[in-house]
Amino acid sequence: MPRPLARRLDGSRRIRLDDVDPADTQGLEKDDGLERVDKLGAELSELENLLTYAGTHALLVVLQGRDASGKDGAARKLLEFTNVQQAYVHPFKVPTEEEKAHDFLWRAHAAVPRRGSMALFNRSYYEDVLAARVHKIVPPGIWKGRYDHINAFERLIVDADVILLKFYLHISAEEQYERLRAREKDPRTAWKLNPADWREVPLWDDFTDAYEDVLARCSTRDIPWYLVPADKKWFRNLAVIERIVLTLRPYRKVWLDTLKQMGKSAMKEIRSLRAQVKRRR
Repeated sequence: MPRPLARRLDGSRRIRLDDVDPADTQGLEKDDGLERVDKLGAELSELENLLTYAGTHALLVVLQGRDASGKDGAARKLLEFTNVQQAYVHPFKVPTEEEKAHDFLWRAHAAVPRRGSMALFNRSYYEDVLAARVHKIVPPGIWKGRYDHINAFERLIVDADVILLKFYLHISAEEQYERLRAREKDPRTAWKLNPADWREVPLWDDFTDAYEDVLARCSTRDIPWYLVPADKKWFRNLAVIERIVLTLRPYRKVWLDTLKQMGKSAMKEIRSLRAQVKRRR
């Protein structure tokens, strides 16, 4: 079986982002990659429907990365293959006054999907050990303690039948610059223009350190991070979809068995009701 495209990080050793090529495609050509996206997307659609109908698990996909790394694009592609009635995107922007009045995970916990649903986090609670650290919003004594809180939070929701997948979309400085410039030239992306994006460009190294700490401190065998080379948009989408499908496949039989039992229970009740109707006629 070919090696999965998204690199699994389990915290056993520290990753150096400069050692990972953001443009790597593992030898795949774009046309073949796009064909695989459609094939895996069809399977994802079936699996996500089974998740919805069985109602025994939830799926949470965390999309994390630098500005212009493709979080929006990856979310849009995933939504093409999901049940729009049971899937949603939750963006993590600057905290509101209400959110700041609670602990830093309060807003994340409220957005965790219920069983039978799928949520895509565009950025996430990890901003509280990334942006909060780099921009010195909180002192080191605060953000350093948050790694353990995050690990405990993730353990809690996984124990509550949330299937959690975390993706770091790894983009190069050169590709980020080109994408930010492209936004300025295309009126269709004017809504994405944000001076803050350019203010963060000089902080590249600081964010690199922060991300490397996140990937080291918050990756475990049971709840890993997945690193996705993201310079090529098609490869980014393929790697994310492939990993989701590989993770959901083992649940297929469980969900089908659940639906079979639900059908048996429903038919038993239907037969009883039908008998009552027949007696009254």
